[in-house]
Amino acid sequence: MLRTRILTAVALLVALLGALFFLPPAGWAAFGLLVLATGAYEWAGFARVRGPVRLAYVAAIAIAGAWVVYATGLWWGESKAPLLAGVYAAAVIFWCFGATLWLRTLPSAPSPALVLVLGSIVLIPTFLALVQLRNVGPWLLLLLMAVAWVADIAAYFAGRAFGRRKLAPRVSPGKSWEGVIGAFAATLLYALAWRALAPGHVPAHLGAIGLLALVWVLTGASVIGDLFESAMKRQAGLKDSGAILPGHGGVLDRIDALTSVMPLAALVVLR
Repeated sequence: MLRTRILTAVALLVALLGALFFLPPAGWAAFGLLVLATGAYEWAGFARVRGPVRLAYVAAIAIAGAWVVYATGLWWGESKAPLLAGVYAAAVIFWCFGATLWLRTLPSAPSPALVLVLGSIVLIPTFLALVQLRNVGPWLLLLLMAVAWVADIAAYFAGRAFGRRKLAPRVSPGKSWEGVIGAFAATLLYALAWRALAPGHVPAHLGAIGLLALVWVLTGASVIGDLFESAMKRQAGLKDSGAILPGHGGVLDRIDALTSVMPLAALVVLR
């Protein structure tokens, strides 16, 4: 199992880096659409819909995402799309209030329609942010995505080593407050390394303190995104969002933290 996880992780990293640095803008957007459609298919499983309804949902999400990137010029490499700030802001509001309320109340039997609507709020802004930020620069996007990865890895190891107090036992019993502290400690070091080793990729309007603040806010957002996807799986009675990635589950299991991180990153960085 561990060997399978490692091989899958390496393959995913190679595919991601290859697409990120070598595909043209339209190619990256198409790559993102594939991830978006797969994520929508898995999300429909959270709503327990099957057959034509599930496929119609995937088509609707993918068509909406494709239309927006085409209409705004993001498909061709445009990095300026001021109207998308409203989309990102709406997503951030959802993550600050809607997702946190959901995690506190954990509705026992949410309607399938509501779950599908939530999927559109979660998935489409993430896709748009990934496309727009990559048009600004692949290194910037990679550095922003890495915040979620560093936080996740640090939380896992810190939780295993020191975890005592459960973070959200009803949602994800394996997560602990010690893991969260480890995540913030690791991303502090990451922000310092980013500032020291890649100063040219620090957004000019942030500065050193602004970068640290952004990284820490993104770290907190990554925890919420991770927990929210876990809650959706638990309420649907699923262990993984899918089985497309051997040893890792589904696509949503790998991008859960990014769904809350990327819209917030785009809103701050693309001001």
